[in-house]
Amino acid sequence: MTAPKKLVLLGSTGSIGTQTLDIVRRLAPRFEIAGLAANRNASLLASQAKLFQVPCVSIGSETGKEELAAALKETGHKAEILCGVEGMCHLASLAEAEMVVVAVAGAIGIAPTLAAIEQGKQIGLASKEVLVAAGAITMPLVRSKKCSILPIDSEHSAIFQCLQGAPDKSIERILLTASGGPFRTLPAHELKCVTPQQALRHPTWNMGGLVTINSATLMNKALEVIEACWLFDVPENQVEVVVHPQSIVHSMVRFHDGSTLAQMGLPDMRLPIQYALVWPDRVNTDLPRMEVSAYANLTFEAPDEEKFPALRMARQALGEGGVAAAVMNGANETAVEMFLKERITFSGMGEMVDRALQKHERKEVTLQNVLEADAWARNYVRETCLSVNTP
Repeated sequence: MTAPKKLVLLGSTGSIGTQTLDIVRRLAPRFEIAGLAANRNASLLASQAKLFQVPCVSIGSETGKEELAAALKETGHKAEILCGVEGMCHLASLAEAEMVVVAVAGAIGIAPTLAAIEQGKQIGLASKEVLVAAGAITMPLVRSKKCSILPIDSEHSAIFQCLQGAPDKSIERILLTASGGPFRTLPAHELKCVTPQQALRHPTWNMGGLVTINSATLMNKALEVIEACWLFDVPENQVEVVVHPQSIVHSMVRFHDGSTLAQMGLPDMRLPIQYALVWPDRVNTDLPRMEVSAYANLTFEAPDEEKFPALRMARQALGEGGVAAAVMNGANETAVEMFLKERITFSGMGEMVDRALQKHERKEVTLQNVLEADAWARNYVRETCLSVNTP
């Protein structure tokens, strides 16, 4: 019998993390969890560590360590407890780990991903920030260490699947599909009145708060354009966004011979997660099937970039290079936070990101510069929003 593949999962208590563990459970005993990391949810992390008999866990802060120790004691499970980015880097570098799944939100995922690549680990990547903010240092390292990044985003997984067996440099165009979010048909002048509660009602996907709001603004797709350029080594003008409200075609690739391949499936993140974990295999874990006859009308349309300026900003950040994409991402995450707290309007999120892009200091991409640019952008948006809302 083949020994189980040992995984480290960073971001185990979030939406992608919990679904990854569901797939691991379905595939038992094919995998073994060597380490888990979470930001704040000590109770759930302790339960996961107990269920999968995980020897080493990490949580976001020193305060969280105490809470996690108490939660583990309640379960009766013993594990080494680490914390912070250093804890995640330690887990990502474990000698026994063969694959590291990165599913943490924010720039904190960059350092542990680089640490894993340095050790030649296979990477299952769900965190956009790694390539959006630091693609210029991540991908050269991947090539030098001869390891692989397996995308977990449904769109990038779809592209990756379409490219299996395709000759190098045969891509003519990548077609990233977008649901269009809940406000696809809403007149532009009404967007400023959108509430957080309305924006959190995604028509087809069940996702976390940040990703759901990003889908409503099309920022999610903007970040994916940047990510696709790094992952698949194509220039920005070869990546096109197509609005597909049914979310059944997850993305397409058009090749130089004129043929177009599409990957289709139900909007269920467990499918791309599973493909990354077992690639190049395909296995049956009894996930729901798409009945083609139930989808007689699949529609596609161009995005309204005037109404949703995130796509324009992504192309601007790509063109500028340096830390611009890191600024865009950090500014956006804080703008979403401010919107959910009702500090700014729905339209104000894009305006705030645009302002940060215009004002940031241009620097080359190093890990230190990326982290500083991310911190600057977050602070700029937070202070600007607070000053605007202060009587």
